[in-house]
Amino acid sequence: MKLLGLEMRGFADQKNCKVLSRLLIRCTVSCIFVFVAQFALSAVPRFFPASSLLTHLALSVLVLLAVVGFGRCIKRLLGVRASAPALVFFNVLFIWGVYMAVVRQAISPLMDIIFNGELVLLIIGLCSILSSDPGLVSQGSSCFDGLVESPVTEVEANYESSDSLRRVRYCRSCNAHIKGFDHHCPAFGNCIGQKNYVLFMVLLVGFVITEASYIACSSQFITEFRILDKTGWEETSLSGNLVVSTMIFSLLQVLWQGVFLGWHVYCVCFNIKTDEWINWTKYPEFQLPVQPQTGQSFTEMRFRNPYDKGVLCNVKEFLVPKE
Repeated sequence: MKLLGLEMRGFADQKNCKVLSRLLIRCTVSCIFVFVAQFALSAVPRFFPASSLLTHLALSVLVLLAVVGFGRCIKRLLGVRASAPALVFFNVLFIWGVYMAVVRQAISPLMDIIFNGELVLLIIGLCSILSSDPGLVSQGSSCFDGLVESPVTEVEANYESSDSLRRVRYCRSCNAHIKGFDHHCPAFGNCIGQKNYVLFMVLLVGFVITEASYIACSSQFITEFRILDKTGWEETSLSGNLVVSTMIFSLLQVLWQGVFLGWHVYCVCFNIKTDEWINWTKYPEFQLPVQPQTGQSFTEMRFRNPYDKGVLCNVKEFLVPKE
């Protein structure tokens, strides 16, 4: 028995070593991709210094798409891929590094304290949501037993009447049932559900505010040192190009994250989840049969939201979710 125990412990240690080494490889690949992407973006203001902001934005999108394509080729050739949460983390660190090394000299002490505080809170939020419980339904709970024993259609039909089965959805990425499942977020490496939805929204707002602050700080640096007034690419420095490229990168982030934030504000106000909106035909409680008109041989299904209780009640339920 003692020998068996030692063998099992050795097997577990070997498995943990493999997981750790795989994680380190993915983090290393992510770090390399971030440096490649950011320095590739710095070539845009270097070779097109007199171009408009819209031109810089368009060229930056093309550069990012090329880097993504390069990453996919590396994945196919070498069998290694980056980690999405690590990409987010290293991008934040890279922008912070550019700020501390270059941009900070043109910023007031008060703004410097505010921006650094925003970045610290952002990193704390990232670490928190990576390990947060989205509302995982464990195998020993009565809710899980009901999901296993009941047919899918029956379970979905009884969501309104059963508190234990209320809006429990299945996430294929995590192979788990989640209460209040909204979506699986690759960038944060976790599901977004009932228990971490508020944290997700706070973190999303934090990203938009922090990136907007960096845009303001980098714009002040560019204006003070007249970076974009230089007409020849040979006159620009690498540090100046990195300030411009990271500002454009942050602007692109704010644009899509602002739309994403607006969508989730809509979801909160009308008590609907992203998964339910996209896959409403899978869930019977969202289907409203419409009697067929004369000449039609099929019953039309329309969308209805049985969970919408009004904006105020929906927001209250979001802030204080029911167990």
